[in-house]
Amino acid sequence: MPQSTSIILCTLNAQYIHAAFGLRYILANMGGLQSQTELIEFNIKDETLLIVEQLLEKQAAIIGFGIYIWNVQETLPVIQLLKQISPQTKIILGGPEISYEWDEQEIVELADHIIISEGEVSFPELCQKLLAEDTEKKVLFGKAPDLETLPFPYSLYSDHDIAHRVLYVEASRGCPFRCQFCLSALDKKVRTFPLDGFLAEMQTLIDRGARQFKFVDRTFNLSPKSSVRILEFFLNQKLPDLFLHFEMVPDRFPDSLREWIVQFPKGTIQFEVGIQSFNPEVTARIDRRQNNDKAKENILFL
Repeated sequence: MPQSTSIILCTLNAQYIHAAFGLRYILANMGGLQSQTELIEFNIKDETLLIVEQLLEKQAAIIGFGIYIWNVQETLPVIQLLKQISPQTKIILGGPEISYEWDEQEIVELADHIIISEGEVSFPELCQKLLAEDTEKKVLFGKAPDLETLPFPYSLYSDHDIAHRVLYVEASRGCPFRCQFCLSALDKKVRTFPLDGFLAEMQTLIDRGARQFKFVDRTFNLSPKSSVRILEFFLNQKLPDLFLHFEMVPDRFPDSLREWIVQFPKGTIQFEVGIQSFNPEVTARIDRRQNNDKAKENILFL
């Protein structure tokens, strides 16, 4: 007999076409608890009562919520109602919106525990303790997983996800810059996933019919050598309906990268290029390192 659900991973996506990438990563790393864990996604337009009814129907002991800037206000009444109806249900919060300035937020007061930063290691550990009725402090600082050995989540994309939703992927985590306005600047360093394993996962997705890939890497072109290898991999697939989205810094487009970019058919690649300012005084104040002349040259090239 299948095991009952003890743990729910839940979030409110901005739209239906989005998929909860972070929660899939946690689900992939639940270890012995994976069979007791269920991922349930909603979107911010769903009614609070219907969300709560569906969650409580599972009678799970623990519900973990992914909290982002786009869903924190909509998730607040969900947790309020959950705690009113089922105060014994343990609520764990994680995600970018509660990883910083968490001590000032009403939604944090309602939660039993919060995990700051990455959750692949710390969330399963916390669940093990709670299911064993051990005590644990409310605020936990997530342990950074070893990306060389971290199980990938891509097999958790269903055929329906592949056909109808945005597929998020990542080849690296972290940001090398220290811009004063940005939460990404709080990361200590950039870490990369093993490229052979990552590309093998991408091949499996392609073989299953995936054609749209949105990279969440904060600086995809930080290492042009790795960027070129990823671009070469996708170009060699020769897929007419391929779509790739990358976030890139504007002043780092060496010839080796340009040579591969121009080979893609029109409309295949979408670049998200962050220009905060061309004003040197402003960029100095915010600690934004940027070669303006190079940035202009590369934007004109694109």
